[in-house]
Amino acid sequence: MSTRASSVPLNYSGSLDVYESRDLTPVIGREFPSLQLSSLLGNDRQIRDLAILVSQRSVVFFRNQDLELKDQKTLAQKLGELSGKPERSQLHRHAVTDRKSQKAFDGEKRADEELMVISSDNAKSAHKEHTSVLKPLASTLWHSDITFEHVPSDYAILKMVVLPESGGDTIWASGYEAYDRLSPAWKRFAESLTATHHNAMLKQKAAGSGVDLIDKDRGSPDNKGVDFEASHPVVRTNPVTGWKSLMAAGHQVDQGRFDDVTRREDEILKAYFLQLVVENHDLQVRFRWNQNDIAIWDNRSCFHTATFDYDGPRAGNRIVSIGEAPYLDPKSSSRRAALAKL
Repeated sequence: MSTRASSVPLNYSGSLDVYESRDLTPVIGREFPSLQLSSLLGNDRQIRDLAILVSQRSVVFFRNQDLELKDQKTLAQKLGELSGKPERSQLHRHAVTDRKSQKAFDGEKRADEELMVISSDNAKSAHKEHTSVLKPLASTLWHSDITFEHVPSDYAILKMVVLPESGGDTIWASGYEAYDRLSPAWKRFAESLTATHHNAMLKQKAAGSGVDLIDKDRGSPDNKGVDFEASHPVVRTNPVTGWKSLMAAGHQVDQGRFDDVTRREDEILKAYFLQLVVENHDLQVRFRWNQNDIAIWDNRSCFHTATFDYDGPRAGNRIVSIGEAPYLDPKSSSRRAALAKL
């Protein structure tokens, strides 16, 4: 369901060009080695430009940040607001956050439904089956955040605070480029499809730990109930860039299904779209974290996965903003086609 009549791309004004930065690959990722995000908080023009840049590059990295948690939340919300998200979209409230024992890794224990603490204990427990000898391929963990919601995320901000001595990198992959790898016939086919995204683990986790589920207004009035599934277009348009991106791939549809196809067709579609993401290393960027580094990514245009190759603790604070209901604007273009016109 579209919240916009058309996708008119937003124009980057160049206000961040005064800071040192570099593209990490031709397709995805940019790094600002010295810019402090805290210095942008009072400048709406720069925050709007940051939103546009993140949407264009899919993920942007910042080293050794002093941004506090409350300001991380403010920035996440303003990125969406200043780039045009619906007024009723706020920050996501994670459905199974334990509000009684939630601990922010800035040294203070607090109850905060809008904070998701990414910890090694939770991650290894949740993904144990994917790293066992019975299921050795970690590639099924590729995902975009909270696509089981009817109104999923636009921007996410993760600050890593506790790191192992080695390992624990995160990899992002461009949904724009995955779409561009499709032939014209497959593009038309993919654009005709929808897929149901589902997260079965949320109910299982809540039942196993006794944590209450948040069953309404998880960042949007439309994010309610405890089914944790929603049908979205397989190809969506990013309203900030106006570019088409592959949306249905990886873990988010592994537990779900492609709509209105046979079981065998569903298996083929899941395998092929995941293969586009996993086996095309030139549409990926891998980031090696240092303490207090921050990544900001656009969940509408990329997938990501952690690498579970580490021992010892690993933890960070993630804030997820809610955007618009996914839609496909038939007048929108691919990333390659748009850049070819420049």
